[in-house]
Amino acid sequence: MNSSSTEHRNDPADAPHPEDDRKPDSPTEVTKPSWKYILRTTVREFSADGCTDLAAGLTYRTVLSIFPALIALVSILSLFGQSESSVTAVLDQAEGIVPADMWQTVRPALESILTAPAPGLGLIIGLLTALWSASSYTKAFGRAMNTIHDVPEGRGAIKLNVQMYLLTALFLILGVIGLLIFVLSGPVAQAVGDAIGLGGVAVTIWNVVKWFVLAAIVVLVVDLLYYATPNVKQPKFRWMSIGALLAIVVAVLASLGFFLYVSNFGNYNATYGALAGVIIMLLWIYIINAILLFGAEVDSEIERGRELQAGMPAEEELQLPARDTKASDKREKKYQEDLERGRNLRESAGRSQEDPHRTGKPDAQR
Repeated sequence: MNSSSTEHRNDPADAPHPEDDRKPDSPTEVTKPSWKYILRTTVREFSADGCTDLAAGLTYRTVLSIFPALIALVSILSLFGQSESSVTAVLDQAEGIVPADMWQTVRPALESILTAPAPGLGLIIGLLTALWSASSYTKAFGRAMNTIHDVPEGRGAIKLNVQMYLLTALFLILGVIGLLIFVLSGPVAQAVGDAIGLGGVAVTIWNVVKWFVLAAIVVLVVDLLYYATPNVKQPKFRWMSIGALLAIVVAVLASLGFFLYVSNFGNYNATYGALAGVIIMLLWIYIINAILLFGAEVDSEIERGRELQAGMPAEEELQLPARDTKASDKREKKYQEDLERGRNLRESAGRSQEDPHRTGKPDAQR
């Protein structure tokens, strides 16, 4: 299904509308043969698209992005006077889950974030640094999504960077909201419970509900990565949640299984020594990124199954229009110009061989 060249993509004016009425409108309307086809092609496309290599690249981008992003989060939280308490609460919760080897490596770096500059110049510098650094992951994820959807990047540099910076800023805001819910929700729930006469009951209820709210934020972040980063006009936003939900569930289960194995059966210290914590962290990040890309493949192949069931020729490439083709059209034009120059060089060499006197060299040197 991945054609040899992704530069030849449906023109946005010619491609069917993403919400073409011929497509099944809900998962229940997708036929059993279509689901079998989707499952079979998802596994094959995950390998064909080189998603394991893409996950390795995303792991590198994650390491570059994560600490500047955390510094920006702490800077924003300091506006509410909650930076130290928020990070400390999260660290205390994580300590009981994360393997000891990994925790000994990561915790000092996370605790140093508490020394981030106070609001003011430090906040501005931290946010700008985070947007520049953390957006590298967002852009890399977009390139991986383009590979999965078989579409070239057609957005110009300015347009692409503005979109990715805005999307990264939204992720930071959602992260702040999640941390505030995690830290501040208890006292707020207690105050509301006292006001309505429920007291501790409200706190107990909220301690359960808040995890669903936090889960909803995680789902929204993954949905946005799937929906907004690739250069392709997606169907309705709700269609992207199937792969996202699958990825999140598998990522949680895989994380629990991985941490359980490392804590009880793995012996990374014997192999890597002082680097054991770093290796464990990198391996875990790699697993998460690979799962996220698999979820994206699920969404892509579900869309392919919808299109095939609607009678569209989606066997080789999805019948979705690109968001923009300006940059890819320019690259294609330059590529064709280079082909023409190469052809002229070849033909010129051929004429020289046919007419040896054009080169001015003796016959013995020819």
